[in-house]
Amino acid sequence: MLQDRYTLAFRVYPYARSADQDAPAPVRHPVVVGGGGPIGLAMALDLGRQGIPVLVLDDHEGIGMGSRAICFSKRALEIADRYGCGEAMLEKGVVWNVGKVFHDDRQVFEFNLLPETGHKFPAFINLQQPYFERFLFDQIEAERARGAPIEIRGKNRIDAVEDAGDHVRIAITTPDGPYALEADWLIACDGAGSPIRAMLGLDFEGRVFQDSFLIADIRMKSTEFPTERWFWFEPWFKSGASTLLHKQPDDVWRIDFQIGWDVDRKEEMKPENIRRRLDAMLGPEVEYDIVWSSIYTFQCRRMRKFTHNRVIFAGDSAHQVSPFGARGANSGMQDVDNLGWKLGLVMSGQAPASLIESYNEERVHGADENILNSTRATDFITPKSKTSHIFRNAVLDLAEHMPFARSLVNSGRLSVPCTYDGLSLNGPDALAGSPARSRPGSACADAPLEGGYLLDRLGDGFVILTLDAAAPESIEEDGVVARRLALGAADDASGALRERYLGDAASAVYLIRPDQHVAARWENYDEAALRAALRKACGKD
Repeated sequence: MLQDRYTLAFRVYPYARSADQDAPAPVRHPVVVGGGGPIGLAMALDLGRQGIPVLVLDDHEGIGMGSRAICFSKRALEIADRYGCGEAMLEKGVVWNVGKVFHDDRQVFEFNLLPETGHKFPAFINLQQPYFERFLFDQIEAERARGAPIEIRGKNRIDAVEDAGDHVRIAITTPDGPYALEADWLIACDGAGSPIRAMLGLDFEGRVFQDSFLIADIRMKSTEFPTERWFWFEPWFKSGASTLLHKQPDDVWRIDFQIGWDVDRKEEMKPENIRRRLDAMLGPEVEYDIVWSSIYTFQCRRMRKFTHNRVIFAGDSAHQVSPFGARGANSGMQDVDNLGWKLGLVMSGQAPASLIESYNEERVHGADENILNSTRATDFITPKSKTSHIFRNAVLDLAEHMPFARSLVNSGRLSVPCTYDGLSLNGPDALAGSPARSRPGSACADAPLEGGYLLDRLGDGFVILTLDAAAPESIEEDGVVARRLALGAADDASGALRERYLGDAASAVYLIRPDQHVAARWENYDEAALRAALRKACGKD
């Protein structure tokens, strides 16, 4: 029998014997997802909604305890909203846009991550990972009820993977013993310690930072701390070299203490020692309960390549960053967003298999951007020499009074959508005077429309977005259809659509990809140019 030492928040897919275990030969599945965490569930949801049969194999029976990832960005929520569960996440989550930075007992400055209006979702919500996963799972159940071919098998542990050229062979262990199956595609979403990655003899490249952080989730009812991100450098309460505070739902607060590299982890995890740090910060009169605690180290690493023939890596199995900046799960959701439509087109025969390599190109680009920002944040938060420590504190002192220095303060550059600048799927940028934020490769900015929002109207297929420009209602190129969404001045009461998509241009035509990234743009409709851009976006040119 498998021994399950994983404490579950929700036991939602208990083990049940499958017909595959009694088949005379390994059964072939179109897509197998290894890992039932947030990225694995989102991947299954994306593919299942396209009608692609997908099987999720997880070595547990549901969703684990502990808040783990808590900061979910606007872009991750927009992706989840396209799947059908973004609004439920928003309703449960704690909304925040403002962050404050302190040095000792002084506030250095504050920032607003989304000062402009006209967006359906805020810059961030705080929502414990078990809830985020549960909303994804509930949406899977809703899609299954409508016929989506998604299956999840709990206590099905992947123990061996073999690349067989045009498919993958998978060995699985269950409480009833082993069995085998095959997959046309295997997507590894099995976390930072990815057993699948190890089975293929692959590894990460990058840095492991020699510092430790203690996480304490506590339940308390406090009016002292607002719903904001607070970060202390060298806090006056001396509970760590730095400290981060976030509010979560259910009166739970996340606190991260920087405790150093040469620590006795077993000793630090004792409840009385955790309480010692918390009491110094909160004061002895504050009552609280410890909900969950853990210790982690910084790692900024990635695989050299995310695609290995029929095995594709996504989320933490492909890349790791420090938690400051909320770039882990949010980057993983962008992986899913990027891969889902591409794999769908390849499997339907509407795009060549080489399109999958553009997933590697674009998401390696995204991972490198995250690693760069995460490494810079880590170096600022945890200076490694006396000189860098003096520089860091001088910047903090200046930032308190001098606005120019505030851009140098780095308590974690927070996650933003990745722009695929200069990469192979991008078409022409032929819109003079247009906003840089909507250039090819960028994620579409939301904007309010009469009765809703732009991203809701874009959906999840190819779209010809016209702004005060003529175009046909749809075009088809090699079986791929792009439908038109026609908007004009009458739809733009707030002016946000013009600001974000037109700029100084009188009209605009955009080709939008299924992941709501801009593929190309022009001032007026040009059928030949649009067809060429559509082919390029599908990896055909």
